[in-house]
Amino acid sequence: MIKSMTGFGRGEYSDGKRIVTAEIKSVNHRYMDINVKMPKRYSFAEESIKSIVKEKLKRGKAEISIIIENLSEDDVTVKLSSSVAGQYIENLRDLKDTYSLEGDVDLKLIASMPDVLRAVPDVENEDAAEEAIKQAVSAAAGNLEEMRAIEGRKLSEDLIMRGRLVRDIVKKIDKRAPAVAKEYTDRLRSRIAELIGDAAQIPEERILMEAAVFADKANITEEIVRLDSHMAQLEKILCSGEEPSGKKLDFLVQEMNREANTIGSKANDMEITSLMLEAKSEIEKIREQVQNIE
Repeated sequence: MIKSMTGFGRGEYSDGKRIVTAEIKSVNHRYMDINVKMPKRYSFAEESIKSIVKEKLKRGKAEISIIIENLSEDDVTVKLSSSVAGQYIENLRDLKDTYSLEGDVDLKLIASMPDVLRAVPDVENEDAAEEAIKQAVSAAAGNLEEMRAIEGRKLSEDLIMRGRLVRDIVKKIDKRAPAVAKEYTDRLRSRIAELIGDAAQIPEERILMEAAVFADKANITEEIVRLDSHMAQLEKILCSGEEPSGKKLDFLVQEMNREANTIGSKANDMEITSLMLEAKSEIEKIREQVQNIE
């Protein structure tokens, strides 16, 4: 199944002691990048969170937010860090003496400093807390995957439609191409006749030679075949639901652009050039859409 890299999922779980809410937002990214925002005291669960998300996502940037509401006071213990408190006291007293500052270095001030008092999960409750977090994250990841799949289907439909538009344009170019060399030959013969003033004296062999050289330089048959083949392969991948396919599709689009540019530069015909501009416009839209496929 083709999936978009853009999506959002939310999950909630309660085990009676806590309510855990997990939200995951994903956007397109060249590689896999996961960032977790959660209360510091539950950081022990971060690897489990990432592991769950990696099972669902193969590529993209995921921002995960974890909110935990404790329903029981038994879940945490407040711990004092005497060494941290001692350093604050020493440094604050030095600061006061150095700059002749007023005010007391008292209990209220020290207790308010970061990391002096920390609420940490009880060891026996860590497993229960981690399980609750995992349940919420799993629910969020499932909802995210569902949204990415829906967006992926929409992307596939749009890409298939645009691919078929390009193939229709390529057919018009293929139909037009044989007439280009003949028209060049006719123009060449007409110009020479104007110069020498006698159509009977036109060097036919020379004209045919020039026309052959032009036809060879302007031959776009191979490029047309390859471009049509790339478009057929694009649709095949999208219809097969092969995943992850974003990088493969990105490579295909690069090849499409290469062939389109070659056709545009070799054609030497206003009608083909105009058609090729239409095709390149659609290919660019395909490229933009492909950037968001996992």
